[in-house]
Amino acid sequence: MPRTKQPTAPSEPGSAPVLLPITNDAPRRRRRPVVVGAGLALAAVGALVSVWMVNEAGDKVSVVATRHPIAAGENIKASDLVATEISHDTQLRSLPASRASDIIGKPAAADLPSGALVTEDSVSAESSVTKGKSVVGILAKPGQLPIQTLRTGDAVTIVHTPQDGSASASSTKAGSTPDSLPAVVSRVGAPDANGAVVVDVAAAEVNSTSLAAWAAGGNVAIVLKATS
Repeated sequence: MPRTKQPTAPSEPGSAPVLLPITNDAPRRRRRPVVVGAGLALAAVGALVSVWMVNEAGDKVSVVATRHPIAAGENIKASDLVATEISHDTQLRSLPASRASDIIGKPAAADLPSGALVTEDSVSAESSVTKGKSVVGILAKPGQLPIQTLRTGDAVTIVHTPQDGSASASSTKAGSTPDSLPAVVSRVGAPDANGAVVVDVAAAEVNSTSLAAWAAGGNVAIVLKATS
């Protein structure tokens, strides 16, 4: 194994070289207390942030949210719902994902937008609008219903508007009040390409047959009652 030569100090001409001692101890720089303290503080803050992030990531609960908009009165299906995660300490009274089956098949108590968190108040055990009543679907074209958006629970009057020359029109005296029946909106569908929309109305059983006959002929107009 080759030996490392020791450095020599310059000497007078003709004299023997002087060997210099070799040491492994290099001069050490003193660290500033301020720098050391700042480094420790940053390390401590970083550790706390890491712990907080881990806790936040683990402190989540899976809850129920809407996959797409659900109209008031519409029965909720499994395909309408999606599971999402929120912080455990949130103040929202959201429905746990494990209880999603509790609301499937029940009507929405109000319009639920897409991505909304579902609570127990988002559904009703039984629709108060249709309870004890018959539901009739009316295909209403523009001009047969108000421009104002109809909502579940709106009180309406269904007016019979027979065409001229029909038996119903002939039996109605000129200047007389047209036949009409009270009802309540239970659901409003989406308009088609021509602007026509299906409006489900709940009415007393005794009036449902007449409403269905009027609706089948398209001879109806939906009047939104004034609210007090």
